[in-house]
Amino acid sequence: MTVLPPFAPFPEAPWRNHIVPEEWEACLSNWVALAEAHLYVPEEEDVDESLVSFLISLMRETASTGAQMLGTSHSSKILIRQSFLLVSRILRRPFPPPLLLQWDFLADFCRIYAKRRTSTLISGVTENTQMTTSLNGLRKSLIVTLDSGLKGDLTTLQLSLKRLNHLIHASPDIAAFFLAGSDFLDGLINCYRIMNPPLRKVIVTTAYLCLVGLTEREPLNFSMLTDQLYSLKVAADSHRAGPLNANDSIVAELITVTPILKQVQHRLEESGSTTTRWKAVITALEDFRKPGGNVRPKKLVKWKIEKGKEIMTEDDDVMAGMRVHRMSQIIQIQDLFPGMGSGFVSMLLDEYGDNTEQVVAHLLEDSLPHHLATGDRTQELSQEHSRRKGSDIAPRSTPPQVPIRHNVYDDDEFDKLAMDVNNIHFGKRNQKNSAEDVLNDRSTASNKAAILSALSAFDADDDERDDTYDAADAGILVNDGNTEEADDHRRKDVGEEALFRAYQSDQKVFDRGATTRRSEARTKLKQQTGMTDEAIEGWALMLTRTPHQLKQLEMKYSAFGGDQPVLAPTAWRASLGSGEEEPDLEGGNNNSQGRFRGHGRGRGGRGGHGRGGGGNVAGPSGDKEAQDARKRKEANKGSRANHNRRDQRARKMARGGFVG
Repeated sequence: MTVLPPFAPFPEAPWRNHIVPEEWEACLSNWVALAEAHLYVPEEEDVDESLVSFLISLMRETASTGAQMLGTSHSSKILIRQSFLLVSRILRRPFPPPLLLQWDFLADFCRIYAKRRTSTLISGVTENTQMTTSLNGLRKSLIVTLDSGLKGDLTTLQLSLKRLNHLIHASPDIAAFFLAGSDFLDGLINCYRIMNPPLRKVIVTTAYLCLVGLTEREPLNFSMLTDQLYSLKVAADSHRAGPLNANDSIVAELITVTPILKQVQHRLEESGSTTTRWKAVITALEDFRKPGGNVRPKKLVKWKIEKGKEIMTEDDDVMAGMRVHRMSQIIQIQDLFPGMGSGFVSMLLDEYGDNTEQVVAHLLEDSLPHHLATGDRTQELSQEHSRRKGSDIAPRSTPPQVPIRHNVYDDDEFDKLAMDVNNIHFGKRNQKNSAEDVLNDRSTASNKAAILSALSAFDADDDERDDTYDAADAGILVNDGNTEEADDHRRKDVGEEALFRAYQSDQKVFDRGATTRRSEARTKLKQQTGMTDEAIEGWALMLTRTPHQLKQLEMKYSAFGGDQPVLAPTAWRASLGSGEEEPDLEGGNNNSQGRFRGHGRGRGGRGGHGRGGGGNVAGPSGDKEAQDARKRKEANKGSRANHNRRDQRARKMARGGFVG
């Protein structure tokens, strides 16, 4: 039996951070040497326990932090390759170590290495009892956590599913194992209802990998695949019938963001299945695709830029200047038309004599010649085409790089350099002259005469006034020329007044909410103003931000109009039941001339106890009612006097038991 030194476990991240680069490189070299020695050990010998511990720790740390944590040295690459050889050699044994058959080690192993290298190894150990036991325990725990919903440990669930996805992706048998029955898929569907975007993304990935694994399995199990698709359809139907959003289900997300239906349909068509049940299920699932979800962003095309890196020839010196100028013109046109090839642009420049402006104008107007209009616009400029023969190197004038600009001073004396230098001055013409010299200069006297002649033509006594706008200024003519605009202003004032009245009565009508928008007051306000809910709420919001506008509206719609309301008389009047006529409130025959006195106040059935009970004492002398009124006044005068009031008070006090 070969005796080799034991492996040191692979250190965790906190320990690795304290190892200097020289020591780390020495560790890698030692691990590589030991791994190579173990590869030469005969397969009949037992596996060293230190090797198993090293492989488990190496796969765990590499899968969690990535292979770059080993470094970029040659030893790190050799260690990764030798570790794969050791694991594959151990897994092919009749009885591999149980620790290497746990699902977490195999998931980390599948994450580090590609599917084409790990798929065969994982499929070879799926029937092992140790691996089946590990997967059964994981499956039961995941189903319980998925069904628990918010009560379960969602963080651990997310990490476990994310780790398991690498194992499901590597082996179709593992995917079939988890989809056996409907418990696991139902758990994924139920747990997707939790509003946790990272967890939802992992759940959709797990469901997709499991279904794709069923299509990759040989031989294909049609009934199992169809049953799983039918379970998705039933779940989507029940979710759509519920109160939640139909697009917020795992089925809609799975069908929209993954090509699962296309892959299943392609696999079933290749297998030559004669059953039509799966076609109906796929057609039904297509209805749950989200609108616009299958639109992919446009793929950006990276245009290859010709850098001109090649061996220099004898003609390059001659063509260098011309080629640089031509490339600058091509780039200038390609900036305006990005999808156009450099070869096609070069043909356009040859056609129009290297005039960039004409080329751009013809491209915009789509007026190219027939041989260019039907040509390939994506043609690139090849090196052979760019080089011209020696006979074709005729010197030509370089076109201007900057467009020619024109103005109103072209071809004047300054432009032609024909201006007399004596007439050119900088600053003041005569800098030595003072203000008095300028005023005394009579060379401009003719200008003064012209001004005086113009003033003489003006008649200062002409007082005829223009009364064109008098009516409009006085308020008589209001928008007489545009009645539609006046109607618009009138409708705007009506709507503004309705909004202001509603704001004064109840400001809650302008709240933002579904209940307020469906209220009767809001509906009535929208009918009066013709405005939407957003416009009404925005009007109230702007009104609260501008206090001066609120004051203007109060002055506009709350000012006193000058109408005095009619006040009803409060004086007592005799009842009309005694045959007397109703007195005239606006005339002079008002029978309530003074204040009521005594016990006759306010009792309409006891007329005659007040002044003027049935007539007016100031009436005509021959009037019978006036005479009766005078008699009643004389008869009751004594009882209404001040001294009788004292006696009446004494009687009241005596009846009440008080001392007078």
